[in-house]
Amino acid sequence: MKLKDLIENIDVLETNVKDFDKDITDIAYNSKNAKEGCAFVCIKGFKADGHEYIDEAIQNGACLVVVEEFFDTSKIEGKIDYIKTSNTRKALAVMSANFFGHPSKDFLLIGVTGTNGKTSTTFMIKSILEANSQKVGLIGTIKNMIGSREIEAQHTTPESYDLQKLFWQMKNEGVDSVVMEVSSHSLELFRVYDCDFDVGVFTNLTQDHLDFHGTMENYFAAKLKLFGMSKKRVVNADDRWGKRIIEMYPDSVTYAKDSDAQVCARNIKLFVNKNQFELWYNGEKEEITLNIPGLFSIYNSLAASACCISLGIKLDTIKKGLENLKAVPGRFEIVESNEKFTIVIDYAHTPDGLLNLMKTVDEVAEGRKVLLFGCGGDRDRTKRPIMGEIAGRMADFVIVTSDNPRTEDPLKIIADILEGIRKTNVEYMVIPDRYEAIKYAIKNARENDFIVLAGKGHETYQILKDRTIPFDERRIVKDILKELRE
Repeated sequence: MKLKDLIENIDVLETNVKDFDKDITDIAYNSKNAKEGCAFVCIKGFKADGHEYIDEAIQNGACLVVVEEFFDTSKIEGKIDYIKTSNTRKALAVMSANFFGHPSKDFLLIGVTGTNGKTSTTFMIKSILEANSQKVGLIGTIKNMIGSREIEAQHTTPESYDLQKLFWQMKNEGVDSVVMEVSSHSLELFRVYDCDFDVGVFTNLTQDHLDFHGTMENYFAAKLKLFGMSKKRVVNADDRWGKRIIEMYPDSVTYAKDSDAQVCARNIKLFVNKNQFELWYNGEKEEITLNIPGLFSIYNSLAASACCISLGIKLDTIKKGLENLKAVPGRFEIVESNEKFTIVIDYAHTPDGLLNLMKTVDEVAEGRKVLLFGCGGDRDRTKRPIMGEIAGRMADFVIVTSDNPRTEDPLKIIADILEGIRKTNVEYMVIPDRYEAIKYAIKNARENDFIVLAGKGHETYQILKDRTIPFDERRIVKDILKELRE
């Protein structure tokens, strides 16, 4: 691609480029991926600054570097062509969209944002769109998909170059629609900048990621960016932050269980392995049997339904799509066994997520509610005692263990959690080794116990200080059950 076309719509503050007609072979934001004739965009990350790797990019063949306005260009003058811009993350997004031909304009693009429920909602939307005879791409936390083909996901929302490349691949494989999770990080860091969203969906907003955003207002402001980028908006009218979005965008399609909304659920019945409810819109209803339990799953199905209603899809097709979906990995996932107790794996890792999970357990559990959980390291510390208190109030027995401690001392993370647990009278035990904690829970299970393994969900690994180890809780549970039977 010609350089002049690649940099269209980015703000050029300074440059030494003489030939804007020269060809650029690719874009790299990691110097290791730079190659002959490419443009290297210097991104200032959390751990490394791309400006420090310009020489490596040049050695690997880069013919142009894009730098931010703070960078002293005298360091590279005479070595390579450069362009200075105000924000290289934003420039990377625009250049990537230009390079791949703005593929998001060639299909229907749906973005789902919120603290909890993004993954399940995207899976539900995908299933409904497929029931409407569309070929659908999915981008999210668990995996990326083109139709039924799976592609491993590295981030909830990929970096802008990788996202545009994935869009381009999806376009070339003939997708009609793409539904994607849109994280607050991706909105704040311009990963989805210059994407053409047809619908933006808001699930809810509760405490999370304050290590990054600082305050809930900042967190909300980041989420809000999606709705300024979307042609249509779908919003949870039961959520207090959702109400603010509706005030800003009164043409939003609304959904709710408790508040007045255009799309709502009535006559809800909750079971251990499913939900039943009536889906109402505009005086019409469909009776839905949802194969994913939990009240939060009702909310996610309402979000998916409202999204598809905004696109003109009929209720009977929505019913078919919702009922076709059998499960979402790591979301209230019941581990099959022949035991007299139940084991559930769930991704809940925020205060609200844990509260909603345990409310669901409370609706269906016949015996003790045994909760095993930890909190992630190098993340928002303030939510740890809150989650500890929720655990103490909602469970009959709590096992505090590790999640992904990362570079933090697991015992210090546990100490933060215990601040909250000690405000309650719950019986609890601390077992830092998560494998041993799960083994203890199973070995000491009583008849009709409902054992909840919270925090890891779909993840098949555990991130420790110096390494990442395999840790698939489904496999671990089955191995422990097998060992205890022998």
